[in-house]
Amino acid sequence: MPEKSNIATLKPLPRHVAIIMDGNGRWAKQRLMPRVMGHRQGAKTVKEIVTVSRELKIRYLTLYAFSKENWSRPFDEVSSLMSLLYEYLQKELEELMDKRIRLRAIGEIEALPDKVYSLLVETMERTALNREMDLILALSYGGRSEITEAARRFAEECLMGRMKPEDINEASFRTFLQTGDIPDPDLIIRTSGEQRLSNFLLFQAAYSELYITSTFWPDFNRQEFMKALNDYRCRERRFGMTGEQILLRCTSSES
Repeated sequence: MPEKSNIATLKPLPRHVAIIMDGNGRWAKQRLMPRVMGHRQGAKTVKEIVTVSRELKIRYLTLYAFSKENWSRPFDEVSSLMSLLYEYLQKELEELMDKRIRLRAIGEIEALPDKVYSLLVETMERTALNREMDLILALSYGGRSEITEAARRFAEECLMGRMKPEDINEASFRTFLQTGDIPDPDLIIRTSGEQRLSNFLLFQAAYSELYITSTFWPDFNRQEFMKALNDYRCRERRFGMTGEQILLRCTSSES
């Protein structure tokens, strides 16, 4: 368990929160409903969490909406998920503009159905100048694929003579990732109780705090979100250093 600080010394809210939204199907199964009903309820949760994040001035929110592996699900379920995504993009554009939220996407989005892909690109273009918050949807996304593609692009730069193998380091490699201009997530939340990253932001998650809850995504409301955020605010993030080093660094920065 992470070490806790005194409640009077709560840390700031995370700048970047990433969420593995899991448990829609099991939520529906418990209620003897079709799986699509769980996904539909989950879409309502997305709206609520985006709203709360904007209110709290969380700068980046990344949602694992559809993994590369999800394409292997039954055709009817995948079709329903794509329809829900299209519906969300249609309904939420006005809200995104009103709240000055920029929509972005990571993953192999070209694999999405043409209609969904076109609307996604259009929505990203129309919200591109919004600067209050970035909402990043991970769609047809896989962390290993992202890293592999980044390595391939770096190799191409070397072959073209624009870079050399010795130029590669963590900072330069990061620029080849789809999240190259986005800070790593401070907090990764996973709903439904599963305790794994499931190929999500593997490079970026190196020092992210993890919060696992047994709550299914459709039930992950404002109160559950605040519980996760407050848990994060009680943790001491050391990044490999000792507590004394962290304290000394904080003291030095304040002087």
